[in-house]
Amino acid sequence: MSLQPDRLGAVTTHPRSTSLRTEEYEDLFDQAPVIFVALGGPSHLLEAANPAFFEAFGGDRTDTGVPIGELVPELAPQGVLDRLDAVYRTGSAFRARGARLVLGAPGKEREGFFDFTYEPRRDAVGEVDGVIVIAVETTVYHHAQLLAAEQRILLERIARDAPLGDILTGMARAIEELSPELIVSVLLADSDGRHLRHGTGPGLPDFYNEAIDGIAIGADVGSCGTAAHLRVPVIVTDIATDHRWVDYQDVAARAGLAACWSTPIIGTDDRLLGTFAMYHRAPKAPEAKDLALSTAFARIAALAIERHQAMEAGRAAQEREREAREDLAFILEASTAITREPHFSDCLQRLARLTVPTLAPLCSVHVREDGLTRRIAEAAATPAAEELFDSPVLRDRVERAVARVLASGTTETDRADVPPGGRPVLPGVTGYVCVPLGARGRTFGVLTLLATDRPLDGHGIALAEELARRAASSADNARQFSDRVQLARELQAGLLPPELPAIPGADLAASYHPAGEGLEVGGDFYDVFPLPDDRWAFMIGDVCGRGAAAATTTGMVRHTARAAARLLHDPAAVVAAINDAVAGSALDEDYFVSLVYGELRHTGSHLALELIRAGHVPPFVRRTDGTVEQLVQSGLLLGIGPEFDGTVCRLDLAPGDSLVLVTDGITEARSADGEFFDDHRLADALLALPATACEATGLIDAVHAAVTAFAGRSTPDDQATLVVTAT
Repeated sequence: MSLQPDRLGAVTTHPRSTSLRTEEYEDLFDQAPVIFVALGGPSHLLEAANPAFFEAFGGDRTDTGVPIGELVPELAPQGVLDRLDAVYRTGSAFRARGARLVLGAPGKEREGFFDFTYEPRRDAVGEVDGVIVIAVETTVYHHAQLLAAEQRILLERIARDAPLGDILTGMARAIEELSPELIVSVLLADSDGRHLRHGTGPGLPDFYNEAIDGIAIGADVGSCGTAAHLRVPVIVTDIATDHRWVDYQDVAARAGLAACWSTPIIGTDDRLLGTFAMYHRAPKAPEAKDLALSTAFARIAALAIERHQAMEAGRAAQEREREAREDLAFILEASTAITREPHFSDCLQRLARLTVPTLAPLCSVHVREDGLTRRIAEAAATPAAEELFDSPVLRDRVERAVARVLASGTTETDRADVPPGGRPVLPGVTGYVCVPLGARGRTFGVLTLLATDRPLDGHGIALAEELARRAASSADNARQFSDRVQLARELQAGLLPPELPAIPGADLAASYHPAGEGLEVGGDFYDVFPLPDDRWAFMIGDVCGRGAAAATTTGMVRHTARAAARLLHDPAAVVAAINDAVAGSALDEDYFVSLVYGELRHTGSHLALELIRAGHVPPFVRRTDGTVEQLVQSGLLLGIGPEFDGTVCRLDLAPGDSLVLVTDGITEARSADGEFFDDHRLADALLALPATACEATGLIDAVHAAVTAFAGRSTPDDQATLVVTAT
């Protein structure tokens, strides 16, 4: 703001006395908000000034007639007197915007910003006889501009997701630059809601920041603890005499702090986020601008803290999601691998291997069977860890813990059986967890994890419990599977002769390979048994289907054959009796049987055989000279009609000749592309043998080697083979 030159000239061109001028100035400027000063002569004597001048620069109206440099000495080193000299000397006006001046006596300085107009004053003859100064203080506006700029910068940093510590420290430094007499501190509410933690305090000594880090939220706990407790601003004008600072007066005195004004930082959801504090080095009450500053920056701090917490919550959620995915992947992969193990012990051994080192560096699995507890599996991440299993103390403690878990059926950690305040005494081990393995309402085993460095946490224990639950179910299924396989094998063994009899003039060999794991009793069978008159009966057959019905039919066929063959001396009659039994049984009418039944006797020079085929794979005869014959006489399958009509085939086996009988599991074995092994490949396998290879066992080995080479080791159907070689 400035006076126009023509107006100023109109005022100053008529000679007037100093007192008259002063009166005119007072009439014009006494009530004006602008600063007015009339200075006379080259020494710039204060002739007149309005109240706005004295309010801004100090002094009172009695100070007129004194050079301005003496009245306000701090102006000289800041170049103000030089500027007045230049205006007085040249007669040229000067204007300045936003000029900074530091006013006040040492220790009481304040910073001010002004828009100045320096105008030369002329006497009646046009000579410069003084300087008129008109000024407007723009300190508040300047600070508001700076404050707005700093707030904008802080908001941009918040929007860019800058680190919270950088934002708070930048905010504190900005305030301290705007108001050098202030020192700023921000404390953050702890997650427990009962304490405040250091956020920033760049202008405070480290020892002071450390002293107030973690202070309690409560009544009479300094300015910040009390503000956080009451959730209202708390103003302490003199720390040394305020009862709320009793516990912190010494440390405040060491830091040179005399006043503290704290404002709670409240979130948009009315949640306490922290406190915003401004310290002063002299006892002092805050001015209105200080309170406005505190309120404005507390809001910005709230924004920054909420943004930071939202980001941290998002990152934590992402981390939890990632960990959950990893946990799920581990559980799924591990449980799938365990499920693939068909046998009980293999399941639990796989469990032990999979937990190391993902869940713990050491693992053991115990099971209770037939009233006894035994360690069935163990695994270690390193050889050094593995050596711990050899410790008698560790082994004894683990076994006692296992016994407790087997009895209780609940998880036990290393806090069990430990005196209050003590730690478990396990050599080389920092902690353990024993997790029960249970299924169908009973605990049959215990998974034990042992830590050798950091103790096991709740997350690891939860994973172990989930894996143990799944593994226990798989192991129980595997146990049932193993039991069923064993039962099937025992039943199958009961349907086959325990061993082949010794027959004069004959070498016998047989084999039986169940399909898959042998879970169900198959329908393939063979038998050799004695008859009256030095005769021997032999047979090989296949009952359609599997399981109990097939086993029942197999048993019926064998027992019928053994009973009928002792009474009937005709193979055809024996087979007819078997057909009657199968056709007349109470089983499903769809059950039928293929069979080769024969009788042999030793004549002294050879074996004389009579046999009959009922829908079965044709027998092969391998002669001593290496030739192979196929016996194609056929009769109908047994059990499909009330009558059986078949032709008896008679043949002689000279020493070295062999009769080879197989079930269709041999001839119908498939290659990878689905092709059958068939009768021709069986014949080729027999032809490929050296002519001198005549032992029954060698023929069986050759047949199975050829089938395995063609179709692999998988056995989709039962395979039975019976070889009779004349000796």
